[in-house]
Amino acid sequence: MKAILRRSRDSQPSAKLSFQRLYIDQDARQVWKDDEELDLTPIEFDILSALARHPHRVLSRDQLIEQVWGHDYYGDERVVDVHMGRLRKKIEDDPSNPELIVTVRSAGYRFEDQTI
Repeated sequence: MKAILRRSRDSQPSAKLSFQRLYIDQDARQVWKDDEELDLTPIEFDILSALARHPHRVLSRDQLIEQVWGHDYYGDERVVDVHMGRLRKKIEDDPSNPELIVTVRSAGYRFEDQTI
């Protein structure tokens, strides 16, 4: 039984994500950029966390809605764009020219920070 629990624990992804400029502690729900803690809303944190768990992979609006709001969400998928704009204002050096969360036209969004 101990071996099964250990394998289960060891196979779970790390709750801490470390990138070149961002550090995300998923358990504490805290994010730091360049050693400064960011004040993110719960939705902003969930969006960033979903993208950062899959760096360099495009996630569609539908995939983000599923991961952040859940499968029973009923509403406009553009809600992702609204929250993405607010998130970019907090994490990007130049929100009008994003480098961390990139829009992939007709596909979704991709997290681009380089891993340490």
